[in-house]
Amino acid sequence: MDFEPSDTQRALLDALDALLRRHAGPARSRELAVRGEYDHALDAKLRAGGFFELFADADAGPLEAALAVEHIAAELGAVSAVPHLLVLPALGLPSPEVPVVLAVRDDPSPVRYGAAARRALLVGPDRCAAAELVPDDATPVPSAYGYPLARVSPAGTTDLDPGTAAAAANWWRVGVSAEAVGMMRKALDLTVQYAKDRTVFRRPIGSFQALQHRLAELSVHVEGARWLTYEAADHGAPAEASAVAAAHTMAAVRRLTRETHQIMGAVGLTREHDLHLWTLRLQQLAAEAGGLRGHRRAVTASRWGAAA
Repeated sequence: MDFEPSDTQRALLDALDALLRRHAGPARSRELAVRGEYDHALDAKLRAGGFFELFADADAGPLEAALAVEHIAAELGAVSAVPHLLVLPALGLPSPEVPVVLAVRDDPSPVRYGAAARRALLVGPDRCAAAELVPDDATPVPSAYGYPLARVSPAGTTDLDPGTAAAAANWWRVGVSAEAVGMMRKALDLTVQYAKDRTVFRRPIGSFQALQHRLAELSVHVEGARWLTYEAADHGAPAEASAVAAAHTMAAVRRLTRETHQIMGAVGLTREHDLHLWTLRLQQLAAEAGGLRGHRRAVTASRWGAAA
């Protein structure tokens, strides 16, 4: 894998970033969060731009789809990007023109955008199940994590082929890792800028070596998560690579959330500051697809064939 974007990837990401600047970002995120809504307008723009077809595109592929997921999350796009861009195409399923959510089968945990979704992909131990959803199938759950959450209980499901669960779980891990990488990049950028602007004793706090070390370590963690995620996507989401990427990324989420809020102090904890728009969402991502413990168990199972 090359360490520099290709011309195709640069053009793709430039076009996506231009779209996201117009239709996503902190202001749009705050507006939707107040109403607890899914961004149907952004969904339609992404679909019209062909971004939901990147996975199988002859000029792009799974890595480009993962890059798009990363950038959408970085700009706080309130759409279910992971199912549409990664998981459904990996299973050879079409991307319907309605929101789709991922959930663990027979798990009552709340899912992102559950109330807005009209399809669900339920990941079981061996196979996935698809479900059509109606509004009565979702029970909204109060959320402080930036995403509208709901418990989804479909009335009926259709089983997919045996073995589909492994592919869905692997790509789900790649997807949430890509989302987390995008959000961590933004949170770290905000913190670095704050360290440059905030002065103590007539000096920027970023000039103090202790803070420089902490920010450098965060950068290493985020870069590690980024390249592990890219590697997993580029190799087709093998079980071990996907689990390693997710385990490292979610451990980095814990470290980054703690450090960025400590460095920024009280201002970073206020609703008025933008930092929480990324760090609160990161907490929800850290709980998905089995969470950190589940990712680590998947690493152990893929390497040694035994549960942790």
